[in-house]
Amino acid sequence: MSQDPPKGRILALDIGSVRVGAAITDPTGVIAQALAVWPVEGDNRGGRGWRFHFEECLKRYDPVLVLLGLPRRTDGTLGPEAERISSLVEKLRARHPDRTFELWDERFTTTLAQRALLEADVSRKKRREHVDKVAATLILQSWLESAAAKAFRAPSRGRDIEATTFRE
Repeated sequence: MSQDPPKGRILALDIGSVRVGAAITDPTGVIAQALAVWPVEGDNRGGRGWRFHFEECLKRYDPVLVLLGLPRRTDGTLGPEAERISSLVEKLRARHPDRTFELWDERFTTTLAQRALLEADVSRKKRREHVDKVAATLILQSWLESAAAKAFRAPSRGRDIEATTFRE
């Protein structure tokens, strides 16, 4: 039996080795939008790493679900990066037991994000700055589309639709 998508904001993260891209839905959980790119680690000038910004997002947006992109190989198997992300999710679940975390296949999202930015004639420097949040947005959009498709295929659960004929 299929579940209805959660009501509320959903936060998606594309966690790389250098940067983390973030995307968020609108308050109704329907529209995905790019949010930010954060460095994995803080810098020596007082800049903060992604974990600080992530905690701030939890406070500010109070998402009902946090998606993390799972970097599968093209054949679908899990490699070392996927294992690193899976381990990270377990740590986040332990730190935030009141939150729901889900892993979502992120294959090709970075490639698609780079292609979209290239087609939009974004400069190389700007592409590097934005590709991670665009990839996070693609992860989130993919999840939203999948959830909508599952909800559409779900049985009516007793809610019958009555046909009505309209006449002028």
